[in-house]
Amino acid sequence: MLFRLAFRNIFRQRRRTVLTTMSMTAGYVLCTFAISMQYGSYGGGIEFFVRDHTTHVQVHRGDYLKRPKLQKTISDPTPLIERLSSDPFVESFTLRVFAPAIAYSNDKSSPAYIQGVDPERERATTTLEEKVSDGGYFSPKPDADGYFEAMIGHGIADLLGIGVGDELILISSGADGSIANDIFIVSGLIGDQRSPDRLNVYLPLRGAQQFLSMGSRVHQIGIMLQNNSRTIEYSDSLQAGIDPDLTADPWQRVQESFYKTMVADMQGMYVTLGIIVLIVCIGVLNTVLMSVLERTREFGVLRAIGTKPLNIARMVFLENLMLSTMSCLIGFLIALPLLLWLSNVGIVMPEPIDIGGVMMSHMKGEFSARAFLIPLAFVVVTALIVCIPPGLRAARVSPVKAMSAH
Repeated sequence: MLFRLAFRNIFRQRRRTVLTTMSMTAGYVLCTFAISMQYGSYGGGIEFFVRDHTTHVQVHRGDYLKRPKLQKTISDPTPLIERLSSDPFVESFTLRVFAPAIAYSNDKSSPAYIQGVDPERERATTTLEEKVSDGGYFSPKPDADGYFEAMIGHGIADLLGIGVGDELILISSGADGSIANDIFIVSGLIGDQRSPDRLNVYLPLRGAQQFLSMGSRVHQIGIMLQNNSRTIEYSDSLQAGIDPDLTADPWQRVQESFYKTMVADMQGMYVTLGIIVLIVCIGVLNTVLMSVLERTREFGVLRAIGTKPLNIARMVFLENLMLSTMSCLIGFLIALPLLLWLSNVGIVMPEPIDIGGVMMSHMKGEFSARAFLIPLAFVVVTALIVCIPPGLRAARVSPVKAMSAH
């Protein structure tokens, strides 16, 4: 009975129904687009972020992450390598060593930051190879003369006036307290002058370990997982199964400031969307309230024939529920092709953005259930909340006063 009355009233007030539906549909599509872009841009940003160097999970010795020191090493990475190699949730992993150094060439010098990486594992784990802007990717083995290759940032290349094929002299401290110095051959240049790794020197892991007198020890094991959804849970489970002297940290803890900024921005987005939906629903409140005022006599008749006040309020709620659901359905049909295009093609940026030496030229959205369901909850719940005052007014109508109205 209530459903039939609500359905009849919706189609009886065609003009108000159309205006209300258009308003809520616009709010739903706008929210869907915003959520898709927000999650898509963050998803793409996180993917660039972890692929650039951070990886999903990092393993160090003790508090190396907060207080890095040359001697804080993973002395025997073999057991962990074997475990990661057999883990189906691990996509790839890489081994790294780090050290500050002074780079020389002829009569010029420059500060440098050495990163020794396993060339093959790093290629499968990060975008290092894609950042080579001149020359080629280095070889894991020394050449015929016993020299290892090195890839350097553009900042060092410009300061020292060297390029591909030239010699690079590095001086640093060895892990055993000795003075480390050796000659390397530049095989490639990384990024450009604006890249964050412009002062980096990348060495093959074996060459960096020999240079720093580290033997087979490493400072870090970077792990890429099959997806980003369970990095914290995976790092916690990994921590429970490895040497207590080692620490497994997800990228959320490795780059805590970036993660907190992202979470705060996401919360701000939800507040903004809530305000947008609330503005839309204020218009809905006005429409429903006017409808209730115009139907005062009708409510009076219903009360006079014995309809309970609660049933009248339910009818008003049901009308709004049907309108909001219908609006979201229409909005879904509009947003579906839009989000498909946004997730597959995306928006072309006027100028590509350099993220860690890798150029990002498109902004893509996320095509997922939450992009449709979160706006649905926003619109329907808010629409039901704003119809509480009109529903209560309709329920409290006096039959005598209503019948004498108009």
